[in-house]
Amino acid sequence: MHFAVYGTGGVGGYFGGRLAQAGQDVTFIARGEHLAAIQNKGLQVESILGDFTINPAQASSNPEQIGRVDVVIVAIKAWQVGAAAEHMRALLGPETIVVPLENGVDAPAELSAALGEEHILGGLCRISSFVSGPGKIRHVGVQPYIAFGERNGIKSERAESLRAVFASCAGLTVEIPENIESAMWDKFVFIASISGLGAVTRQTVGGFRTIPETRALLIAALEETTTLARARGVHLPPEQVKKTLAFIDNASPDLVASMQKDIMEGKPSELEAQNGAVVRMGRALGIPTPTHEFIYASLLPAELRARAIHST
Repeated sequence: MHFAVYGTGGVGGYFGGRLAQAGQDVTFIARGEHLAAIQNKGLQVESILGDFTINPAQASSNPEQIGRVDVVIVAIKAWQVGAAAEHMRALLGPETIVVPLENGVDAPAELSAALGEEHILGGLCRISSFVSGPGKIRHVGVQPYIAFGERNGIKSERAESLRAVFASCAGLTVEIPENIESAMWDKFVFIASISGLGAVTRQTVGGFRTIPETRALLIAALEETTTLARARGVHLPPEQVKKTLAFIDNASPDLVASMQKDIMEGKPSELEAQNGAVVRMGRALGIPTPTHEFIYASLLPAELRARAIHST
């Protein structure tokens, strides 16, 4: 298969790198110094599961130069999806699959509205990785996992073919969940809570999960998002909060979510797609989300400042 990885950051660089390592035809979309380094020295991945380099690596900043591909892996920040969708059109043929791996739950609908529902799968991933320098990706934690599926819940040959390709890759596990929407919300319950609370407290997961006061906020955030999901008709198990809390308790104490990392570095973040999304959906349905309201309001001034600085 010919893949285009739209966004060669920690997520796209790692999963796209593993695809290229397995012999797939992969073109990385990047820009600036990162793009130049990939073009000149290849894509270097430093991983707790073993380092590797893709050299030579196909890379471009211009989707029109790449042309039609079989699969587009969308691995940009959630807040970038709407603007980027138009640039993806040049990558699409009649049978092209688009797999969003953003945090949050809105990307499939955004991409469907812009590109056509027939192209879009639901998708998610789990990994702790980031760009450590131009042309360099560092995977520091979490066993890499990717999941995708048809948004209407049917089993399809195209999803199974894609699963088989990822199954041939080293350094990751892949799954087609029975219900991709439920799987995406399962992650959303987790990521919105640790991202927001980590950013508010400026602490790693290990720093806020053990203190009674912040642990109470964590549990409340998990409960609010779970309640919201069920109100929207998403199936989550009765033990969702308990299960997610156990996962957090077993995570590396040094874990820092990417949204928190961006906020602490003064960069635009996924605040609107995570805690902001919980607040907006809660208000629309008349469901109280006081913990996420507090997190969102507390982080919004820094978010607006970061966006003002980076828009100039």
